[in-house]
Amino acid sequence: MTQTKPDIDNQSLIRNWFALYTKPRHEFKAAENLNTAKLVYYLPTVTRLKQWSDRKKKVVEPLIHGYIFVYVNIKERILALQQNGIVRCISFHGQPAVVPDWQIENLKRMLSHESDFVISDVIKAGTRVKVIEGPFQGVIGIVNYTQSGKTISITLDLLKRSITAVLPAESVIKVVDD
Repeated sequence: MTQTKPDIDNQSLIRNWFALYTKPRHEFKAAENLNTAKLVYYLPTVTRLKQWSDRKKKVVEPLIHGYIFVYVNIKERILALQQNGIVRCISFHGQPAVVPDWQIENLKRMLSHESDFVISDVIKAGTRVKVIEGPFQGVIGIVNYTQSGKTISITLDLLKRSITAVLPAESVIKVVDD
């Protein structure tokens, strides 16, 4: 009589990006805890010049306050949720929401260039475009026609946030959905 190995559920081995909500001002502590647990994480940060009444100082802060991303499978996601500083996994309709790889790559590409941008709490509606020149070349986003008509929102749909960069209108082309 031969024994066969039990089937391993392949779905439980697949890694995806998930957005985790952190305790207020605990993004760096959560990152430290995820690192200690040997989990793959991404905490997008920016360096800003802060001014106090007596001095100016460059400060590294999270790009999106209250969030950190993890690249994990099902078991690892549960482990991530047990880390100090993590509140919960962002979910829709009761299911953990997967962040598409392209959104994380766009975010990393955007942050690899020094440029001015603004975080907005509202996802802007508009035309889907691709940046064809400049530091955001290749990034796909949503155009938000504001006063000048030159604002492009690079949207993280999952988080109900938009990262906005001011670009010349000729630096984008319309993306045709397949």
